[in-house]
Amino acid sequence: MSRPESPRPFRFGVNLMTAAPADEWRAKCRRAEELGYDVILVPDHLGMPAPFPALVAAAEATERPRLGTFVLNAGFWNPALLAREVATTDALTGGRLELGLGAGYVQAEHDSAGLPFGTPGERVDHLRHTVEELQRLWHTVEELRRLPSSESYQSQRLRVPLLVGGNGDRVLRLTAEHADIAAFGGAYPDAGSTTGRLVPVTAERLDERVARYRKFAADRAEPAELNLLLQMVAVTEDREAVLQPLLDRVPELTLEQALALPILLIGTLEQITAQVLAQRERYGFSYLAVLEPYMEAFAPVMARLRGE
Repeated sequence: MSRPESPRPFRFGVNLMTAAPADEWRAKCRRAEELGYDVILVPDHLGMPAPFPALVAAAEATERPRLGTFVLNAGFWNPALLAREVATTDALTGGRLELGLGAGYVQAEHDSAGLPFGTPGERVDHLRHTVEELQRLWHTVEELRRLPSSESYQSQRLRVPLLVGGNGDRVLRLTAEHADIAAFGGAYPDAGSTTGRLVPVTAERLDERVARYRKFAADRAEPAELNLLLQMVAVTEDREAVLQPLLDRVPELTLEQALALPILLIGTLEQITAQVLAQRERYGFSYLAVLEPYMEAFAPVMARLRGE
């Protein structure tokens, strides 16, 4: 597999999943900024914060971090209405928005919302349509900006950085064609689950998926940033004790196999730092995101990786 000539600098994001009253939400966002996170992210699942108003509130509470959707379920959105949300949010956040999109994988959420779920192929078709329609709308606005009567468009910088998430061939091809950030899933949906149960992706399978993406992206003028969402971070000297609940839930995994999973950072600070550096070398992952419960635990890892 080909590698970049020099590693891309790290960026770190935190995915805030728990809704909170205004003061608590802003305090949580300020804490993420204090800890050094580069991006504050919000997912797109029912029962979690609505992405765009949550990101506007995050922008009001912070100064430095970028603000991203991680990731929007394209099946929830009409592209033209989504373009309006993106333009407004980007303007209200001072141009700090990064738009993340995916095909969606939780059937129960579609059922609750009264929306069709579709086959995997249909969901990817809709994701492609959404990406291409957004880019058409962005291009249209850029053209309108050149007209003397288009001054009202000057505040709407619609071409925000685009992240596309997913591991399937068709999604990887779409990502290679259009995305600034390629987000790889370290877990995949269990085909028999309607609630979004995820199964971890092995290190070897992720090798194959990244290699597949690089093949699709071989003709890009500029390489994309590669992202991975981490599912667990624990600084500990007793790795087996931390992993035992996972091993109980997924009995087919051995301890050694669990420790090799790219989405788990379990060990001493030195072990975790070495793992992150090795994974950047192996896969090219320079943009790492953690889930909200691990926001504090990952902070010393960020500091060590930045040489602080």
